[in-house]
Amino acid sequence: ELQGRGIVHAVPLPEHGPRVVVRHARHGGLLAPLTGDRFLAPTRAPHELRVAVRLADAGVPTPRVVAYAVYPAGPGLRRADVATAEIAGGLDLPAALAAWPEARAELLHAVGQLIATLGRAGARHPDLNVKNVLLTPGSSTTAPQAYVLDVDRVRFRAPGDAATSEANVRRLLRSARKWGARHGTLLDAAEMAALRHDARTLAPEAA
Repeated sequence: ELQGRGIVHAVPLPEHGPRVVVRHARHGGLLAPLTGDRFLAPTRAPHELRVAVRLADAGVPTPRVVAYAVYPAGPGLRRADVATAEIAGGLDLPAALAAWPEARAELLHAVGQLIATLGRAGARHPDLNVKNVLLTPGSSTTAPQAYVLDVDRVRFRAPGDAATSEANVRRLLRSARKWGARHGTLLDAAEMAALRHDARTLAPEAA
């Protein structure tokens, strides 16, 4: 089990293959207690697969969708599981900042690059929260890498749209503030400003 916004499971593929992360699709938001894990057919799973492929083609780091499964859940309703390739050694943003404090600036720069890359692809992620950014630490010769998770709600606008990058960074910083109010400061004001700067200054490469 892996603990994120909800529990997901890391499962090895047969014959010692790589592990996949299996996530059971659930609604978020105010109506979540009512809607739970039931979606109108065909669920968001097919859309998530298409989005993941499009993001990867645009150079946006995101785990590869390996498979999805859809199950009947009443007339016109379905439940779904989505399996993505595991990013070995990856931690979500709060965990990464706690685990690798010496690389804090580099980790946050990688997040800024990720947001800029989403903007270059025209990808608006309405649920870009601190648990949906995965980081790997890099090495002596490589920089940290940030990946975007849970892309089932991503929608596409014109590539390089500055408003898209602004909406994404604003959503992530709002999540960071909410995390800080509950668990203690995640990003200070200077780090938030630097993150916004990176997202803005890197984004015009797409124009």
